[in-house]
Formats: sequence, C-alpha cells, structure tokens
Amino acid sequence: MAASLFFYGWWDVHYVPLLFASIVFNYVVGGQLARYAEGFEIAAGGHVSPDAPHVRARKGWLFFGIVVNLLLLGYFKYMDFFLGTVNALAGADVFDLPHIVLPLGISFYTFTQTAYLIDAYRGCAKRHSFLTYLEFVTIFPHLIAGPIINYREMMPQFLAMENYCICWDNMAKGLALFSMGLFKKVVIADELAPWVQAVFSHAGELTFFEGWAGALGYTLQLYFDFSGYSEMAIGLGLMLNLHFPQNFDSPYQAKSIIDFWRRWHMTLGLWVKEYLYIPLGGNRAGQLRKLRNLFVSMVLIGLWHGAGWTFVAWGAMHGLMLMVNHVWRTLQIRLPGVLCWVMTFLGVMVCWVFFRAADFQAAVNVLAAMTDVHQMVLPEHDLARWGFLAPLGVMFAPLASGLLPGRVLPTCLGLLCCALLFKNPVRLVSSFHANWKWFLLTATLLVVALYKMDRYTEFLYFQF
Repeated sequence: MAASLFFYGWWDVHYVPLLFASIVFNYVVGGQLARYAEGFEIAAGGHVSPDAPHVRARKGWLFFGIVVNLLLLGYFKYMDFFLGTVNALAGADVFDLPHIVLPLGISFYTFTQTAYLIDAYRGCAKRHSFLTYLEFVTIFPHLIAGPIINYREMMPQFLAMENYCICWDNMAKGLALFSMGLFKKVVIADELAPWVQAVFSHAGELTFFEGWAGALGYTLQLYFDFSGYSEMAIGLGLMLNLHFPQNFDSPYQAKSIIDFWRRWHMTLGLWVKEYLYIPLGGNRAGQLRKLRNLFVSMVLIGLWHGAGWTFVAWGAMHGLMLMVNHVWRTLQIRLPGVLCWVMTFLGVMVCWVFFRAADFQAAVNVLAAMTDVHQMVLPEHDLARWGFLAPLGVMFAPLASGLLPGRVLPTCLGLLCCALLFKNPVRLVSSFHANWKWFLLTATLLVVALYKMDRYTEFLYFQF
C-alpha cells in the first residue's frame, strides 16, 4: 500500500492528496450505502415502500457519490474541452482555458470506485477496513492504466491470508508474462511510434502508401502498447498472488465488431455493460431501445477516452457499427469468414485514424491519402526495401527516416500476421510450466527489452 502511493507519487507527488481524498470520499459513501443495503436486507421480509426514508437516503447517497466522482473527473479531464467548445460556439474567447494537467490514472480509479459505490448500493459489496480498501484502489500494477478491477471480485484475494506468502510458481509465471508485455511495449510499440508520429504530423502531405502505413502502424502501436501494459500489470499482480482480469483476447482476430468489443479492453467493456448499458435498459425494452443504448454507451466510451470531438466521433462510429452488426445478425445472412474479418479489421482501423488524429481535418487528410488510388506507386528508392522482413524486424533495424513506407509497411504486415496467428501472452502462460524453455524465452525477452530501453516513452493510455 505504501509502495503503491510512493509509486504514484513518483510521477507527481502533488496529486497524491487528490487520489487519497477520492479514496476517503468513496470509502465513506460506500460505507453508508453498504449500511443502508444491510438494513434493507433485514427488512426484506416485509413490504418496503420505494418511498421509505432509508430507501430514499440510499438513492441519495449513491447519486451524491456518482455526481462528485463525475465532477472531479470532469474538472480535471474535460474543463478545457467544455470551455473550448463554448468558445467555438460563441465565436470568441469567452473563457480562458485553464490547461489543467490530467492526473495520472484518474479515469481508471474513478471508474473503479464508481463501480464500488454501485455494488455497495446493490448490496453486493461488503464493508471492509479502510486500509484494505486503500490497498484495493491503489495496488500499483493496475493503478495508472488498468485493467479496471472489481471490488467484489478482488476483495477476497486481498483478504486471503495465503496470498501473503511467496508462491514461486506465480512468481515465475508473472515474470514470464511481464517480460512478454515489456517486449511488446519497448521493442514493437515504441519502434513504431516515430513513424506514426511522422505520418499524423504531416497528414496533409501523405501519399497512398504512407497513409496506409500510418493507419496500420497506429493500429498495431496502440494494440502492442496497451496490451503490453495490461500484461505487465497482470504479470506483476501474479507476482503478488493477485489474479487481475484479462484485458485483451487477440482482438484483431475478431470477425465482427461485436466480437471485437468482447476482446478489446475487456474490463472497460464489462464495466460499461454492467454499470451503464444494463441500467439504461439493456436489451429488455425491444430492439430499437437496445440499439439506442448501445450507441449511447459507445459515445460515452469515446468521451471517456479523451476530451475531444474526435474521440466522440470514434465512439459514435463504433456505436453505429455495433448497431449494424446486431441488425445484420437478426437477418441471419452469413458471409465467408475471411470477408467478415476484412470488414471488421478495416472498420476498426478507419476508426483508429479518428482516435489518433489531432482534429477532424487531420483524420480526413489521412483517409483521403488512403483512398487516393492515383498514388499507388512506390518511389523507386523504396522498391528495394520491399521484400520479406521478419515479423520482429523492428528489433534490429531503425524505422525508415522521413515519410518512407518501404520498410514500415511490410514490417507492420508481419506484425499483423503475428497478432493473427499467435496466442496472446495471457493464454500462452496458462500452460506455463517452469522449465529451461520458459527460462530462455523470458531471459531473452527481458534482455532485448532492457537493451532497447534507451529513451523514455509513456504508455499511450496514460493520456486517457
């Protein structure tokens, strides 16, 4: 617990009091909700009116807790966005933008604690000591970028005394998983980052192949960066005898957008389903309302990811694709699996362009370059660079300088093949048995990753 607070404060100690205040507030509110829920269970033998004082008080505490959490998140994450939007609509600088620094991990610990309040309201989150709750929220592997953990699922692990002993099997398995996640981040994602940055910072000057290489490069960079972090977090958790939930299940193998969202950022998808989609009505009120609830949920997921209209557009586009996918299923029209995969992957990649672009114009420029068939010829000096590159070629050769797709595009295609053909690390370590093969694999990945750590780069989801 103290180590987790020190870990968080290493980034900026000024935001530790904010984190601590948020934890104290939610613990107090959650305690009130749990107390009222216990009282409601005792009285459940009789008929309790929804207007009974303790029922109204319980709802009031929940409303108060959620509103304060959202106000906190809104102030730090969305103040510039809201004020900037007002200025744009007014056509003048009505408000000065405060340019507030986003506290690290605020989206994740706010969602984690909001779920705790709702579970306490429902009576499925029992009260425990403040120190145990503090440890639950701040445990350092997941604190700054997930996965989003659930109170009622994780608390038994924090209370189990056997988890406070060293388990060498968990230690070895966690180290193997951590090394694979670190490798994905440092050796793959960070090597793609300069190319992606070059493409999106010159969005108005791209050729056909540059546009495709940039879009595909970011599609892979984001996946290897965020899934790499999640696997590092799960691996660190295993070393502490904690089993964090899986966050990725080879999402680029999905053959429908519905399947994609069952595999991508799985803990966020489950959170939205349980605490937003179902409370909105889920699929209980007919097809039209189900589609509406899906769309609203995806728009809010987009806004959660970032304070910008491009993120809202990204969420709305995914919402529309999910609506189409559900309607398509009701028609029971079957297409070849390869075609389903191509449609799904292209849809996801186009959406990532809006997710990455600085504004709508930059996104439109990248997409325009990707559809400019008049520039489908590589420059002569790039032709020599085409040819087979090992999927991990980025480990041995720096990316092409400038805006040259000759080396990057085939490397991205190789990495995409890896994502499609290989098991993801979480599934891979499910069959872990300590032996020399695992030792050599883990040692090799760690040595290569540490060798490549010659510069500091943040995880992409730190900004969300």
